[in-house]
Amino acid sequence: MAAVLSTVLVILSPLLWVLSKVADFLVSIISLVINGDRPMQKIPSVQNVLLLESAVSLAKGIRSRRLTSEVVVRAYIDRIKEVNGLLNCLVVDCFEDAIREAKEVDKILESIDIPERYNKKNAPFLGVPVSVKEAFSCKGMPNTSGLVSRKGVIAEDDAPPVGNMKKAGCIVLGVTNCSELCMWYESANFVYGRTNNAYDIRRIVGGSSGGEGCILSAAASVIGIGADIGGSIRMPAFFNGVFGHKPSPGVVDNDGQFPSAKGDQDEMMSTGPLCRYAVDLDPLLRVMAGPEGISKIKLDAPVDLKSLKYFSAGTDMKKMLLSPLDPELRDAQFRAAKYLEETLGVKVEHKLLHRFKYSVAIWSARMQKSGGDTFTSLMGDHGTQVLPSLELVKRIFNLSNHTLPAILLALFEDFDRLMPDKTDRLLSSCTKLRDQLKELLGDNGVLLYPSHPKIAPFHNSPIVHPTNFAYTGIFNALGFPVTQVPLGLSTQGLPLGVQLVTTPYNDHLTLAVARQLEKGFGDG
Repeated sequence: MAAVLSTVLVILSPLLWVLSKVADFLVSIISLVINGDRPMQKIPSVQNVLLLESAVSLAKGIRSRRLTSEVVVRAYIDRIKEVNGLLNCLVVDCFEDAIREAKEVDKILESIDIPERYNKKNAPFLGVPVSVKEAFSCKGMPNTSGLVSRKGVIAEDDAPPVGNMKKAGCIVLGVTNCSELCMWYESANFVYGRTNNAYDIRRIVGGSSGGEGCILSAAASVIGIGADIGGSIRMPAFFNGVFGHKPSPGVVDNDGQFPSAKGDQDEMMSTGPLCRYAVDLDPLLRVMAGPEGISKIKLDAPVDLKSLKYFSAGTDMKKMLLSPLDPELRDAQFRAAKYLEETLGVKVEHKLLHRFKYSVAIWSARMQKSGGDTFTSLMGDHGTQVLPSLELVKRIFNLSNHTLPAILLALFEDFDRLMPDKTDRLLSSCTKLRDQLKELLGDNGVLLYPSHPKIAPFHNSPIVHPTNFAYTGIFNALGFPVTQVPLGLSTQGLPLGVQLVTTPYNDHLTLAVARQLEKGFGDG
């Protein structure tokens, strides 16, 4: 797939740009026919105020006995039951186990001598409910990643970050939906079906961690875990109006996922937190990473927001193969920059970085050289041979167990050998862009960058805009940490947002700026 995308960008980009405009028009017509004048559909509003507290606040309340874990867990279970029929975000629950664990937590906290392993340092989220992306191993829960042939696969152990969350006292409510094999930005598969956006169920939740973004957005969970190799934390966080952080490479262990990251893919993939509140990002990242991982970054370093350098890019660049940036997203980024200028007394400098227009090709080149499993072999779960061309024919007659995006990705991969390879030149561009950004940002700079060209599109729209992930994917190729920040709602009542980017192992900078932006845009 990588060589195809690279060659397409270099050789056929003018033609494909025209085709993308035609596709935009067709999608508009199709969306109008499918959706007509139907009103936006939303889930019921939150009635229980416990669901509006941060995880940090809930943990403090449970430990001080202002709350009980059982009351909190039952509140979230009730909310899931209220909204999941419309959203399909939580695909398998473990409610009985969660209630049992909550009762055990309450019993421990009521005792005179609390064991050391349950103290605040070792269990900072004691009794707090959490959701887990189904692609992660979570002991006793399914681990299919939306692949029909893996139905019945039950995780025997916890993925390292999931285990760390449990040790920190988190209580798992269940697992959430993802795209087939975690390689598409709409969360739909033939194991669990499709997940719908809480702001408008006609729209996508993103992928691959779409179920996580959705359940958080619906106030049916407060913190969760996702993984990101091309934007799979940040796109769902953006489409659902929540926070997501893609950590620096190697901070959080990527093991225990299916598909697994192999070779250089492990450097491109980042496992990280999704949260409703910015205050939860830092402590949850610490928990997921563990002492060894967290020692690689500087979360304890003080951040003087007024002394940082601020830049903005990506709002005026013409990008072949991508949809044009929605004006409301451009304006939201401008408002975020203005807010920082006015509240901190800083200057946000606009930059035009031309190499960003090769984002798709650069990401593809990095993936091609990563040494990971082929997508076709993953579709067969390293067993039954899958023929993408045959699956495409079967899909036409509704006989395939694979989604159309997965089949098309496999077909592109098969065509790699027929296309000339531009990989070396693109890897060189990647290095030059990385060096350029490192020089620009240094160890005290933050870049504002668009999250996606479109505001949460209608279901199935990504199929005609497969390269729109470029705004997020480029930072996986570069290995930079990124925090996705919600910026209120559009005129249609859909989430807006922006990415905050910094240089490797300076995650503390974007997390600090995210907390500042939440003060100005958190009521959206």
